[in-house]
Formats: sequence, C-alpha cells, structure tokens
Amino acid sequence: MARPRNAVDTSTYGGRFAVRMRALREKKGLTVEELAEKTGLPIATLYSWENASRSPVSDDLLHVAKVLGMNVRNLLPKE
Repeated sequence: MARPRNAVDTSTYGGRFAVRMRALREKKGLTVEELAEKTGLPIATLYSWENASRSPVSDDLLHVAKVLGMNVRNLLPKE
C-alpha cells in the first residue's frame, strides 16, 4: 500500500528529522518561505528536508538552528 503523498516515513532517521524540522519551524511561527529568506537557503531545499527526500549538510543546519534559536543538537531528532 502506498503512503499518502505528504506522509513521511518516521521509521527512518531522515523521516524523524523531517517531522522534527517542520514542527520546530511551525512552533517558531515561520513558513518555509520565511525560513528560506532568513537562512538564505533555497525554498526547495527546505521542502525536500521536510519531505525527507534530501538530508541537510552541517553548514546548512547551523543556519537553520540559529534562526530557530537553538543549537544543532536540539534540531536533530533523538535516536
């Protein structure tokens, strides 16, 4: 059975990161577009992280964590 189009497989680390990233962004009251503007990252990159189709690189995580007001370790999901 196929997953719904917007569903993220949370059984994987990438899926857990995607869900956490989206939740933290929404908690901060930011849209993907606003986060992209504040971090200087492409909108498509942020969408791909939140859909678990791509994984971030460490330098990009630093920008996102700074905008969200946390350190990178808090941005990453627990194992």
